[in-house]
Amino acid sequence: MQISYRIEKVCKKMLKSAFALLFALAAHQANAQKQLVLIAHRGGIVDSSYTENGMAALRKAATAGYKMIETDVRVTKDGVLIVNHDADLKRYYGLDKKVADLKWQEIRKLKSKLDGSTPLRLEDVLHFCHENHMSVMLDNKIPGLDTTLFNQIPALLARYHLLDTAFMIGTDESTEFFTGKIKLSCSRRQLEENMHNPDYNAAHYYLFERPSKLSQEDIEWAGNHQIAVVAAINKYHYRQSADMLKDAASDCRRMLDWGVQNFQIDSEFRKFLE
Repeated sequence: MQISYRIEKVCKKMLKSAFALLFALAAHQANAQKQLVLIAHRGGIVDSSYTENGMAALRKAATAGYKMIETDVRVTKDGVLIVNHDADLKRYYGLDKKVADLKWQEIRKLKSKLDGSTPLRLEDVLHFCHENHMSVMLDNKIPGLDTTLFNQIPALLARYHLLDTAFMIGTDESTEFFTGKIKLSCSRRQLEENMHNPDYNAAHYYLFERPSKLSQEDIEWAGNHQIAVVAAINKYHYRQSADMLKDAASDCRRMLDWGVQNFQIDSEFRKFLE
């Protein structure tokens, strides 16, 4: 009787410990998931149904729980900031002309062959993000240094209360202008060089790389210097891969294991972060 009582007592204690461990693991997983910031690459959830940088793709990303939209900034002939990945409008809109050679009134009439979407102004995307409690990552594809034009970008971000949380992928020509105005993407080498500047501020930058160029030591280094890390998981980086999905899944697992929380990602790969 006494032996049976002791066995029962030990079993209860083991069971209690097991439940506590399972609860702790579940809580840890839930907290880790909450901390992930998913950035929808090329203007929303883009697949065979949705046009890049189109309103339907934006709505799908908002519904799916993405925290940020990555979008591509270009300028029309008459100085209107719009969002379009390619320099021309051929791929979705069937018009083999460059954005920079057309006026906004011409561009706005186009319709996507895929889903009927029309081109959007940058302001349309920022308004959408504000209304849906999302932030934005801007890929600046405007060549040169037009400070009058570029001044419009932080002003628009401020109008929609997005300036403090916005990220930018800059150009060599515009980096100095946007430094301190919008958080800019950098490699580790660029960050280490910037640290020698007398006005360096970690809050002005983020470490942005594809997983193949990020080491665990890089991520720990960035954390020690209060620099945000964004891993880029997109199809372009896997264009020469023999098994794109397998390689992307492996990269996602490795980035998660190393503590990365921010992912600029194509929608095909999101399942690897769930």
